[in-house]
Amino acid sequence: MTRIVAFITRRRGGDRWHWTDVATWVWLIGGLIIMFGPALWLTLSSFKSPAALAKFPPTILPYVTQEVKVDGFDKPLPLFEVTLPDGSSAKLAEKRRIGIIAQMIDPKDPSKVYKVNINDRTPVDMVDFATSNYTEPFVQFDFLRYLWNSVFVTVTATLITLAINSMAAFALSKYQFRAKNLILLIIVGTLMVPLGVIMVPLYSIVSSLGLFNSLWGVILPTVATPTGVFLLRQYMLTIPDELIDAARMDKASEWQIYWRIVLPLAAPALAVLAIFSVVWRWNDFLWPLIVLSRSSLYTLQVGLNVYAGQLNVQWQYILAMTVVTMIPVILVFVFLQRFITRGIATSGLK
Repeated sequence: MTRIVAFITRRRGGDRWHWTDVATWVWLIGGLIIMFGPALWLTLSSFKSPAALAKFPPTILPYVTQEVKVDGFDKPLPLFEVTLPDGSSAKLAEKRRIGIIAQMIDPKDPSKVYKVNINDRTPVDMVDFATSNYTEPFVQFDFLRYLWNSVFVTVTATLITLAINSMAAFALSKYQFRAKNLILLIIVGTLMVPLGVIMVPLYSIVSSLGLFNSLWGVILPTVATPTGVFLLRQYMLTIPDELIDAARMDKASEWQIYWRIVLPLAAPALAVLAIFSVVWRWNDFLWPLIVLSRSSLYTLQVGLNVYAGQLNVQWQYILAMTVVTMIPVILVFVFLQRFITRGIATSGLK
């Protein structure tokens, strides 16, 4: 631990600060805030009540106004720090508010009523984490069904994507045939075609195949990605052809070469593509919204739309469930990042 602290606090100028030390710390701290600040704000906001979310100016921590039980009232009353006309301050509870004038009472002596301008009081806040934002969606809404649909779509689509794209990349990188470069150019050229252009014909194909209102209608049209083919093809080019020639001399079939030699060596690139695929499928909203009309088949991103009504948007649930949807993607990245690091270090060779 002492070595880590010494490494972090070391200075270029020795005992004195050098201008590069200051610039480095500003750069690193600024980058840390830019990268993790929004995620931290989202996480803390997911524990706020609707009143705390509507509060201005917004706060980082989930503050709520303290409430006090007063004799003669069924519900607890909000507590405020009030500046009285004589200049003194007191903690009073709000009985009623009419315009900018609030009727305040002393919780210990509710018989006396003070009329206070709302500008002369400040709420007595305390930090309170609204954990019900995470528990109520599991009870009131079919959240587990949406979660299962998203997991099924993401895992299945990722596995099929890795299989199809790796086969295409293997053929384009290790086989010699006519029009190979033209095929690769066409595949890469489809990156410039936006989804809106092919949405109508793609919907017609899915509908004619009977995949409308089916999770397979969400999975199959997105499994062949030009990004995946190009990424894997470029990585497989770094695998020496001598390994494949030696395997063929040992009577290995093309399937054995692909499965036992190429795929293990391309594991780092497959890990990168798996991360991309998980992020794409997990966060996809538009295509599942078009294909799926039955609520029992909704994925998580589409299912979150039930919290957004015409007149009321339940932001506390949307924020909480958004945090939940981030967890699988983070776990996938944490698990697969070691393959990425190993791929950079080995450059595709073992």
